[in-house]
Amino acid sequence: MPWRAVPGEAADPYRVWLSEIMLQQTTVAAVIPYYEKFLTRFPTVQALAGADSEHVMQAWAGLGYYARARNLHACAQAVAAFRGFPRTLEGLRALPGIGPYTAAAVGAIAFDIPVVPIDGNVERVVSRVFAITAVGALAKAPIAAGAAQLGADDAAQARPSDFAQALFDLGATVCTPTSPSCGACPWEAGCAGRLAGIAASLPRKAPKAVRPVRYGVHFWVTDALGQVLLRRRPPRGLLGGMTELPGTAWRPEPWGVAEREDAAPMPAMWRDAGEIRHGLTHFELRVQVLAARVERIEAHGFLRPKGALAAEALPSVMRKCVALALADRLI
Repeated sequence: MPWRAVPGEAADPYRVWLSEIMLQQTTVAAVIPYYEKFLTRFPTVQALAGADSEHVMQAWAGLGYYARARNLHACAQAVAAFRGFPRTLEGLRALPGIGPYTAAAVGAIAFDIPVVPIDGNVERVVSRVFAITAVGALAKAPIAAGAAQLGADDAAQARPSDFAQALFDLGATVCTPTSPSCGACPWEAGCAGRLAGIAASLPRKAPKAVRPVRYGVHFWVTDALGQVLLRRRPPRGLLGGMTELPGTAWRPEPWGVAEREDAAPMPAMWRDAGEIRHGLTHFELRVQVLAARVERIEAHGFLRPKGALAAEALPSVMRKCVALALADRLI
């Protein structure tokens, strides 16, 4: 993983922190190309702190959970003002966007603070080693106690950074969600979950609630010069500060024909380009894309050439809308 220090070198707290923020709710495979491009653009925390917020959002576009990008920028500015990352858990927790897990991860990996960061991989390992059968939130306290017990080992105390990363890797490659490779695990002999024959069923998860559906309409309109009408979302809230195609609010009921026309950014002959579906954290979004070509765009927002959209801070749902519109050669 590109954010890990090579043997014999100290971990760079900026790289550790950046990777941990990016990895929240995202896979390693998805993060690596974003991380490498982001680091090329902002090689130091000072460079990130001094960047324009729009440029930060552009570099983040596609990673989702965009409040993370806003907090990332604010945190970089706080660290630059502080002239470095705090070297205590309390100091790290005081930074924007850093919660208990991220503080523990940065503290352990970058500063050798003897604490065990508990991510999904660590939860799985601990729940199996100690046969923790509590479900969902009720398992948090016993898992934290079990992680602390593992971290109290003399070797773990002597090398907190290595121990934390080894524990991550153990969960990712050996103690996997299905078909764990117990024979390759250093804790096989004492694993209570394996001895009880329930390791593969742990941790116990609460049933997932059915996500509600919301509906929206977004408008793709181009002019005679091939420019597209865009607008900026409000700085706070869902997808705050990101660029989007003009559109309606997202609501539980589908939008009727008359309502769509009323919500259009300008009068035009609108063509139905199709519908996209996109999963967000708390709901599934279904967006109908209406498209039109006009001689001149007179509406609130700003214009960008179609060929320049890749550089815009478009969230994934908007990129789907753009791709749908571009696929219709009549538009």
